[in-house]
Amino acid sequence: LLNINVGGKLFQIAYKVVARYPITRLGKLALYTDPMKKLQLCDDYSVQKNEYFFDRDPSIFHYIFHFYRSGVLWVMDEMCPSNFVEEIEYWGIHLKYAQRCCRILFEEKQDELSEYLKIQKELEAELEPLDSAEQFDGKFLGQFRKMIWNLIENPYSSVPAKIIAVMSSFFVLISIVGMTLSTVEEMKHKTGKMWMEQLEMICAIFFTSEYLMRLLSSSSLKNFLRAAFNAVDLVAILPFYIQILFENLDEGDTLYHEELHKVENVSKLGKVLKIIKLMRIFRILKLARHSTGLRAFGFTMRQCYQQVCCLFLFIAMGVFTFSALMHSVEHDVPGTNFTSIPYAWWWAAVSLSTVGYGDTVPNTVLGRMVAFGCISFGIILNGMPISILYNKFSDYYAKLKAHENET
Repeated sequence: LLNINVGGKLFQIAYKVVARYPITRLGKLALYTDPMKKLQLCDDYSVQKNEYFFDRDPSIFHYIFHFYRSGVLWVMDEMCPSNFVEEIEYWGIHLKYAQRCCRILFEEKQDELSEYLKIQKELEAELEPLDSAEQFDGKFLGQFRKMIWNLIENPYSSVPAKIIAVMSSFFVLISIVGMTLSTVEEMKHKTGKMWMEQLEMICAIFFTSEYLMRLLSSSSLKNFLRAAFNAVDLVAILPFYIQILFENLDEGDTLYHEELHKVENVSKLGKVLKIIKLMRIFRILKLARHSTGLRAFGFTMRQCYQQVCCLFLFIAMGVFTFSALMHSVEHDVPGTNFTSIPYAWWWAAVSLSTVGYGDTVPNTVLGRMVAFGCISFGIILNGMPISILYNKFSDYYAKLKAHENET
């Protein structure tokens, strides 16, 4: 018998049994005749007891011991996949010796664990800043840049840093409110317009100062430019300066055309200017820098892009299918709005989303049956992925919040 001590528990097995698997660790131990080679396979050896000691997990070795006796490797659900794979690799046993049912379930569990660890790592990276306080040691103006970095990037480092974080969110909200009020007819007179322009200038100055402070305190310019939040900050301040540039060009163009008596071409930059002003709406994305909920939502969309794309594919299929059916049964009705399949797309889209504006309705019995099928399909379709997205969002939000509190 081969005496084996694994983590303090003694096992005995016949030499001829383990010798059937010569590529395994115990198989080599049974077949080797050189004592030095045998000692290289174990952690210790007792001459008095003729016992080989292995400093491994005895609970998992029970399954290894059973494998040598029966030729089948059993895999239990309660075992950690990473630990089990590490143990069987140490003993030189391949997973192919397990039953197919056990192997399939084990590989699925292993994939789930790998996916979980991957998501956990990405969640931690979501809250990790681009730089750390240690990266400024020994660099030019290291202490000064570290102080600025703590003020801008680490709201929990001091009271002034927390105030700056609150001010950043406050100016974002003020900027969005100002952009909204600037479209109100009563605010388009001279006094209201002047107030809105001054408010926009103050917000732009704050956003510019904040961006420059982040740029100054960054330890790597390449990483700074590649960061998504910094790109959002840049988009938030560019429209103000581009608007000033276009307005100056527009004024020069106006004087030029007045001299040539071609005033009808003066507003050729008007449409471009409106688009530039509309870009200010992206400032609301700056709130994600200090909002765990918005970060969790963005992370959920990135992790569930396959489900979201699948949802849009099903919606597109439903729109095309039910619009074609509705046109087929309604196109002969006098005064119908379903004169073509493209005209029926809008009806199919609002019916699938269960909104149902009622601006376009079927008149025939067959048309109402098609409409009922479209609405039923929309209810089923909306119920399937939304629960998955919500559960993942709740899970990611809880993990982000817990990680944020620990930090």
